[in-house]
Amino acid sequence: RFAVEHARAKVAKLIHASPDEIVFTGGGTEANNYALKGAAWANRSRKRHIITTTIEHPAVSEVCSWLEKEGFSVTRVPVDGTGRVDPAEIEKVVTPQTFLISVMHANNEVGAIQPIREIAAIARTHGILMHTDAAQSVGKIPTDVKKLGVDLLSIAGHKLYAPKGVGALFVRRGVVLEKFMHGAGHEQGRRAGTENVAGVVGLGEASALVQGRLRAIERHLRTTTEALWRGLKERVPDIRLNGHPTERLPNTLNVSFAGILAYELLEQIGKRVAASAGAACHSGGASVPAALQAMRVPPEWALGAVRFSTGRMTTLEEVAEAVCHIAAAVEKMRKSEARRQKNLSDGLPCQ
Repeated sequence: RFAVEHARAKVAKLIHASPDEIVFTGGGTEANNYALKGAAWANRSRKRHIITTTIEHPAVSEVCSWLEKEGFSVTRVPVDGTGRVDPAEIEKVVTPQTFLISVMHANNEVGAIQPIREIAAIARTHGILMHTDAAQSVGKIPTDVKKLGVDLLSIAGHKLYAPKGVGALFVRRGVVLEKFMHGAGHEQGRRAGTENVAGVVGLGEASALVQGRLRAIERHLRTTTEALWRGLKERVPDIRLNGHPTERLPNTLNVSFAGILAYELLEQIGKRVAASAGAACHSGGASVPAALQAMRVPPEWALGAVRFSTGRMTTLEEVAEAVCHIAAAVEKMRKSEARRQKNLSDGLPCQ
């Protein structure tokens, strides 16, 4: 019990919350489910309208779709071409029935950071609960629940180097959520099920490791990501950045390669470069990532979009090596396609 409570205090300190406002969960997905379903059930007799965006992670968007089947209405506000939502567009769709606004802090595919503080201020003005999925941002950029003004904030442990299978939900003191897991009265009666003590302790330690180092971590991530983008621009023609040029996570770089299918590029670079086409937890095949669809990126660019992420241990030497592998793979693929097109125009069999 001491170990769990000690970890709770460390997680709370990282996001500037009180320990009693932290509920440990089995991961970020459970935290999002608890936030949305808990708020929905607590308000179902009075209000039934939720506002979210078109760029949310499935851990939020799929819950919203399920709640629609349960009789709730959901408005999905579109984002702009950089992946950001306009707070004014959020306010336009507020109704007397709105009880919850859920907008991710930062996008998992393109890294776009949302104006959460402004959206939370709108929610507060209208007496609406504000939830943000901060799985991607905690441990990478400052995430202060007091400054953001949110009522609910989800954390995924493995995104800040804690073990997989642990997460947390910040529940502002005074906010009432209906339990969606029933059983014994763990987590102050808010979440049934024996805590994953090892995972919880790991999340506490991961949170403590960030304390006092966040600015340095952010600076390192930004340096390596910018070096990767600079190197790709120098070595690879006909590429484009997907996402906001500045309001973006420091570790995330989403790049489209003209005339290239993302999954084929990933096959070419193999295990030499860790990258993904779309979200890492559901990538594969020639499909347009959901975030790029929401941003209305043209299909010819969207199908060639690859997400690169740097980490705390990534070095500039590794970035330079990655650039070489990527550039060589793209050049090889484009030359192969050029030969194929020439053979077709000459009436020769494809090779």
